Amino acid sequence: MAEEIELSQLDLRYESYRLKEPIAEKRLLGVISERGIEEALEGVAVHGCNAVLNGFKRYRCAKKLGIGKVPYLSLGEGEVGGIVTLLCTSKDKSLNILEQARFVDELKNVHNMSIAQIAEELSRSNSWVSMRVGLMDEMSEKIRELLFKGAFPVYSWIYTVRPFMRMKGVKLEEVEQFVEAVSGKKLSVREVEHLAYGFFEGPESFRSEVLSGNLALPLAQIQEATENCDDCSKFERAFLNDLEAAQKYIQRVMSKCQNSRLESRAFYSQSNILTTRLLSCRQTFFHNLKELHDRSGQA
Repeated sequence: MAEEIELSQLDLRYESYRLKEPIAEKRLLGVISERGIEEALEGVAVHGCNAVLNGFKRYRCAKKLGIGKVPYLSLGEGEVGGIVTLLCTSKDKSLNILEQARFVDELKNVHNMSIAQIAEELSRSNSWVSMRVGLMDEMSEKIRELLFKGAFPVYSWIYTVRPFMRMKGVKLEEVEQFVEAVSGKKLSVREVEHLAYGFFEGPESFRSEVLSGNLALPLAQIQEATENCDDCSKFERAFLNDLEAAQKYIQRVMSKCQNSRLESRAFYSQSNILTTRLLSCRQTFFHNLKELHDRSGQA
């Protein structure tokens, strides 16, 4: 049962483990100002303190509105038990993959649990846990801070920037430079994607402009390149659409491959046939793509 508790009695040690979403929080502020806090904050008892795990947006809204007491539900004693409970109910609480990774990292590196132990406690596979551990291991403290502050899009980190390290050998220091340079600029996912490719694979002049904080020129260059599509033939425009669609669906497939909802025998039977076909043409596909990339780079 939830109880009413003073804001001053809540411990916010895990606030940085949850992503800040200013737009969503602004909407929530309006709702709470009209109806109050309808859903209880959740946390655990730690050495006599009530450590909040879920409900930080509600906490900040209450503070802004001068609400002194909030509904609070204890998930039990001890941090490990509370984190496990939160992760097990994350589908209901909308804990995203980065937040899941942060709490899994806490269980592994602070509470010294093995991947197998975490997987067993969460009723998840070892690969589910390992993927989230790897997600945290691949970012610096600065990148982690910018992501959780909401200054850099999570989607762009996972599916655009991170692959440059994993597949193209870009150093973490360079990635951190890029993330810092474009953070807080309110760029769309598409704009971040274009800037990332120009930064890591384009000319030094492009990189210098991004690092100097002058994003107007690089974005204008990208826009100009897009507009130049009008000079292409009908066949060329159609092929450019094919390339853009291929990129879109490759990203979608990468993002879903390890999803825990993929579990039925019927799915695995069909997916095995399809992935076999895809893997059989990968060498020819990447060879032809590389040749086109090299030719277009010299044009």
